[in-house]
Amino acid sequence: MKLNYKRTFFIGLAFFSISAFWNMYDNIIPLILQNTFNMNEGVTGVIMAIDNVLAVFLLPVIGAFSDKVDTPLGKRTPFIIGGTAAAVLFMMLMPKADASGNLLLFVAALGMTLLSMALYRSPAVALMPDLTPKPLRSSANAVINLMGALGGVYTLILIRVLVKKGDKPDYLPVFLGVAAIMVLAVALLVLTTREKKIARQVAEEYPDEEEEQSLQADNGQLRPEVKRSLTFILLSIFLWFTAYNAVTTAFSRYAINVWGMEGGGFADCLMVATVAAIISYIPNGALASRIGRKKAIIMGLIMMLISYSAVFFYPTYHVTANFFFALIGVGWASVGVNSLPMVVEMSRGSEIGKYTGLYYTFSMAAQTFTPIASGLLLEYVSYDTLFPYAIFFVICAIITMTQVKHGDSKPQKKAKALENFDFDD
Repeated sequence: MKLNYKRTFFIGLAFFSISAFWNMYDNIIPLILQNTFNMNEGVTGVIMAIDNVLAVFLLPVIGAFSDKVDTPLGKRTPFIIGGTAAAVLFMMLMPKADASGNLLLFVAALGMTLLSMALYRSPAVALMPDLTPKPLRSSANAVINLMGALGGVYTLILIRVLVKKGDKPDYLPVFLGVAAIMVLAVALLVLTTREKKIARQVAEEYPDEEEEQSLQADNGQLRPEVKRSLTFILLSIFLWFTAYNAVTTAFSRYAINVWGMEGGGFADCLMVATVAAIISYIPNGALASRIGRKKAIIMGLIMMLISYSAVFFYPTYHVTANFFFALIGVGWASVGVNSLPMVVEMSRGSEIGKYTGLYYTFSMAAQTFTPIASGLLLEYVSYDTLFPYAIFFVICAIITMTQVKHGDSKPQKKAKALENFDFDD
């Protein structure tokens, strides 16, 4: 059984476009809120959490709804097309509102953009497990996360090149660049991936009814021990996203206020972390196939713990900090590659969208809580609280992850090591 890398690459284009948008959102929107509309850290944190509030309620519902949809394009593709088109339309109003100082237009455009993104995130992510046999999902998710990281790098490059130093930067070129890549990525996905046909082929070639039945009790519900594992991994997801999102959301402000960086210079550290993640995604997927998903996740969390601790002890930017940001990228890649497959491993094939929605319920709940909580600490205590805050929640995630006992199926061992890198046409 070999992963079709070419097909998985095209499936990953949806996540590429999503990540390109969210990197822009996390890095640019807080600066607009503070510099154009003069909002403090607390209010900025609340606004930055709006997308996550929407996600907590909408993503599980939309994911479950997409499980039941049946169109000529498949279950997930219509959501991806419609959501992308709406998001691109509304997001282009935000730089106009920023340039004119129109708060009402900015808030309305931001709200509609976030709603549009929420409409297709679960279906876009569920597309991978839909079209990939269970044993290959960590390796496939490595490719998906690699595509997401490339989307993030694309946006960080735009920010680094196009955001100029000054009291009032023009963000329109960045928005145009992100909108263009979103449209192009989804167009390529639709042209190259026939969702309905591929899903039927996978179901015929790799049936998993027997494996699904082993997770269920006689009443069709999850067995108590499986439900316990599901609960602990969802709690772990909440905790590590609480740590990681606090840093990604606030780092642009941290770098400016603590390290004294100007313009788009803060993007350098984030780019180092993202490039390190890109390099490590495929090896992380291969590693998980040898040691198991759970061990790979815990190793990744330990890398993040070491890195956050080290960066905290550098009061000003130093080139050594880039090494630890690279380690953060590698650790986060290991966590990201294996966590979603562990969750959907406990689902039936007809409920992948629902379980993908559960994954996002907890990750988005964390990203709702953490900008507010960390933002209040930044405003009323000190910017120096950012990394200790992340350290605390990573430690908690390591503890809860040790209680997860299911979802750790491994691909079949290859006869030769090189077969791990085989490509199907």
